[in-house]
Amino acid sequence: MLAAAQRLRRSTDFAAAVRGGRRAGRGAVVVHLTLPASPEPETPTSPEPARATGAEQPSAPTRAGFVVSKAVGPAVVRNRVRRRLRHLVRERLAALPAGSTLVVRALPAAADASYPTLGADLDAAITAARAGRGRRR
Repeated sequence: MLAAAQRLRRSTDFAAAVRGGRRAGRGAVVVHLTLPASPEPETPTSPEPARATGAEQPSAPTRAGFVVSKAVGPAVVRNRVRRRLRHLVRERLAALPAGSTLVVRALPAAADASYPTLGADLDAAITAARAGRGRRR
């Protein structure tokens, strides 16, 4: 089970991740990944200690959410797919940068996919979303 701080629960959080993140689909899943903004290297350094500037505040946790629609199947099948995806994502959250947001959307093929197949599809989708690509015109 994911910790409460690692779960997406509000629809605004899901919408922000889907609209603003990178999308990659592989096999039975589509992944929307929002990476945290990298700190600007040209930030002037301050002679103040780090505690005074607030630089030691803990970073935001990596969070994940799941979308499993009725197209996947009846409630029993949807819940089984959601449990499998939640377990697979829990193992992979540590590899993502702190502050990342991951939304995993199950496609109807996820209902019949085995656990190793879902894991391979999820790994491939996360790798593709992290790599990004140039814009098509």
